[in-house]
Amino acid sequence: DNFLSVLFQNPKNQGQFAGIRTVVACEGSEAHLSCGKVTGFTGAKYGRSDRMTCSYGIPAEQTKNTNCATRQNPCFRSTECEGRSACDVLASSAVFGDPCVGTYKYLEVLYLSWLPEKKSLVACEGTVARLHCGKVTGQAIYVTSATYGRTDKKTCSAGRPADQLENTECFTYAEEVGERCNGKQWCKVKASNYVFGDPCYGTYKYLEVEYICYGEFRLSLH
Repeated sequence: DNFLSVLFQNPKNQGQFAGIRTVVACEGSEAHLSCGKVTGFTGAKYGRSDRMTCSYGIPAEQTKNTNCATRQNPCFRSTECEGRSACDVLASSAVFGDPCVGTYKYLEVLYLSWLPEKKSLVACEGTVARLHCGKVTGQAIYVTSATYGRTDKKTCSAGRPADQLENTECFTYAEEVGERCNGKQWCKVKASNYVFGDPCYGTYKYLEVEYICYGEFRLSLH
């Protein structure tokens, strides 16, 4: 099969490529498709290319033709999907045409899976940390690590007296960041003793956050 080339727009700002997933909707059933530019939708075909897929309870004569498949883009072919980022599409000859009359067919959809993009940021004491995943519709923040304090002498050191940078074993886990930001597309948190407490009086501190953007790709059958 070479129908991966039907449609592919490499998602911007995505993490590591994790693989290709296949979803099949037997003739007469509906597939819920994600059709946006960053959903990872790669290509699709309608017809039959093997005897096993969607063969349960189907007469043998309706599955023997395995040279019956046409390339499709259900996101554009179906009127229900036009201009939408997600939609329900019926796997039927009425939608995709009938490449082989008398054969029981199926819609096969391929899409790319990407590991969530990892992001990190540092906000010096007194400034605001801004977390965001909103550039891609459907993405949300999940904080994997957040600390407030100081663990090295270089970070947020410009213009600071040496005695405010000496203590590098000074930090507290900033759980408030996850409590405020998880599940949102964007979020801001001030790096301050008022928010996180003061783990080391007299030391100039900073907030260090690591997070991922998740929830880009959703594809299911029903």
